[in-house]
Amino acid sequence: MRYIAPLLLLFILFSCKEDKNIAEVTQEAAEEVPIIEKYGFVYNDFKVVEDTIEKGESFGEILDRNHLQAYEVYKIAEAAKDTFDVRRLRAGKPYTILAKNDTTEKAQVFIYQPNKIEYVVIDFRDSVTTKYQRKAIKTITKTASGIINSTLSETISDQKLDYDLVNELSDIYAWTVDFFHLQKGDNFKIIYEEKFVDDTTFVGIGKVKAAYFEHKNSPFYAFNYVTDSTKNIFDFYDESAGNLRRQFLKAPLQFRRISSRYNLKRKIRFYGRVKAHRGTDFAARVGTPIKSTANGTVIESARRGGNGNYVKIRHNSIYMTQYLHMSKRNVKVGDYVKQGDVIGWVGMTGNTSGPHVCYRFWKNGVQVDPFKQKLPSAEPLREEYKENYFQFIAPLKTTLDAIAVNEPAAFATISEDDL
Repeated sequence: MRYIAPLLLLFILFSCKEDKNIAEVTQEAAEEVPIIEKYGFVYNDFKVVEDTIEKGESFGEILDRNHLQAYEVYKIAEAAKDTFDVRRLRAGKPYTILAKNDTTEKAQVFIYQPNKIEYVVIDFRDSVTTKYQRKAIKTITKTASGIINSTLSETISDQKLDYDLVNELSDIYAWTVDFFHLQKGDNFKIIYEEKFVDDTTFVGIGKVKAAYFEHKNSPFYAFNYVTDSTKNIFDFYDESAGNLRRQFLKAPLQFRRISSRYNLKRKIRFYGRVKAHRGTDFAARVGTPIKSTANGTVIESARRGGNGNYVKIRHNSIYMTQYLHMSKRNVKVGDYVKQGDVIGWVGMTGNTSGPHVCYRFWKNGVQVDPFKQKLPSAEPLREEYKENYFQFIAPLKTTLDAIAVNEPAAFATISEDDL
C-alpha cells in the first residue's frame, strides 16, 4: 500500500501535464486562425455573406433577408443617395454583407462592386456613411509578338492575346500602317502593361511602352515618350525621334471594310449610269462612331439630298474633309474639333444601299483620293528632348529587337530592371 501514493501522485502529475499540453495546443490553434482583411474590414469580426445581384432583386430585398426592417432600409437609402443611388444595382454584379457575428446576424455593412476596380461601401453600424473606393492596381510589364495571316484582329483573337491590343496598335499606327491592306507575313512586337487587382484578377491593358510593326517589309518602331509629366502629355515617336502621327488619319473608322474607293468611272446603282465617285466608302454597322481625321472647324453640319446627314470640316487653307450618310450628327457649324473627336455616327441617310460613311477629301478646293496624297508628318520631337529620348528608348529597342516573332503569337512577362 505504501507504493500506491507515489504512483497516484505520478499519475496526477502526468494528467496535469497532458491537460496543460492540450490547453497549449488549443491556444496555439486559436492563434493560428488567419486574419482576413478585405475592403478595409477585418472579416473575422463579422458573419460574411458574399453573393451576386439577382435579376429584379432590390437593395431592400437584400437587407430584409439580412434582418433589417423596412424603415431602417429607407433611412440607409436616403442617407446614401447623394453618393450612391441604391436603385442602380445591376444584375450579375457581386456584393458583400458584413453582419453581426452573433445570433441576430443583422447586416452592418453593404459593399457593392459595379466593376472590377471600384466598389461602394455603405456602412450603417452607427450613422450611415457611403464612399466610393478603388482597389490597388498591380501593373506587370509584358511582351507579345505575332505574325499576320489575315487581319490584325483575327491574329490577336486566334492567339488569345487581349483584344485591347488591337485598338492600341491601330491607334499607334493609324497614321503609318494601312490596316485595310495588311499582307500575310506582316508582324508585330509589343511591350505593354497588364493591370491586376487582388493580385490575380485581370482588369485591362495599361500603357503601351513600345511597339514594332513590319508592314510590306518596312519596319515601324514606336516608343511612348512623355514630354510633359505634369500634364501627362505623351506621343509615339520612331527610332529617329520622328512623330508617328500624320496630319490626317488614314480613315475615320477603325477596322472597317472599304466598300467603294475613289473612282471617277464608277457606275452608281442609284443613277444607273457612270457617275464619278469622289469619296471612299467605309462600311460599318449603324451607330459606329465617325471621327474627324484631323483638327479643324466645322463649316457644314446638315441633312441634304443624297448626302443625308453630313459634316464638312475645314482643316486649314489647303485641306477639307466631308463625312456623309450619318445616322446622327454630333457637331454644329462653328465647332472646333480635334483629330479623333466623334463628329457623328454611321447610318443610312441619303442615297445609300447599306450602312457606311462616305469620306471625301479636298485639297486646294478639288476633291482628291486621300490614299494617294503625301501628307506631311506631325511635328517631330523638340531638340531639347532628343538626348534624353535616345537614352530612354535604348533599352526598349534592345528588348524589342530581342523578341522572337513567333507563330502562334508569343507573350512573356519581363522585369522593369530589363528596361
